[in-house]
Amino acid sequence: MMDKAILAEKLGMTQIFTDDGRAVPVTVLRAGPCVVTQIRTPERDGYAAVQIGFGDVKAAKVTKPLAGHFKKGKVAPRRTLVEVRTDAAGSFSVGQELKADLFAAGEGVDVIGVSKGKGFAGVMKRHNFAGLKDSHGTERKHRSPGSVGSGTTPGRVFKGRKLPGRMGHERTTVLNLRIVESDPERDLLLVRGAVPGRNGGLVMVRGAVKGVRRS
Repeated sequence: MMDKAILAEKLGMTQIFTDDGRAVPVTVLRAGPCVVTQIRTPERDGYAAVQIGFGDVKAAKVTKPLAGHFKKGKVAPRRTLVEVRTDAAGSFSVGQELKADLFAAGEGVDVIGVSKGKGFAGVMKRHNFAGLKDSHGTERKHRSPGSVGSGTTPGRVFKGRKLPGRMGHERTTVLNLRIVESDPERDLLLVRGAVPGRNGGLVMVRGAVKGVRRS
């Protein structure tokens, strides 16, 4: 179970240089500030978790139930709310602000986001099919999937068959990344490598649930 997490906006990728001259590809994230809007306890809710909010939003655009929720916690309305399960929920308090200094350089993290939507794609792009042969009578069907099932028996296409369709725009988790630099003054986190989603998209950075890879 993760011990901490923060919401962030993906700003884009760049590179930084180490002292020995190596170029390190990094993704720049605007991490927080987030605010704790609710604490879940095993006694009251059956599990331990922390609800955090990110992003400013006008009070007029918040629904009445959410407006009452924010009013109860005495916090300003937030555009996005997520709940993070953690055994350390008791160490947080409603109204507490979470910033980029929640993570330090060298820490291992997982990044969760929604991958880029690619639209309708064929099986070669979507599922990495090899396609049909370029010779021996194949005509204008080189990128087709080939046979998708037998005819009379069972006379249908089995569920789960890999076929053309919408590609991307799915919840994606990249494990075992590393924080290269943490800049609390500018609310920035520099994460080594690529993270899911488009520039401007929302991601969640959490403590790594597995060991971080060496690099």
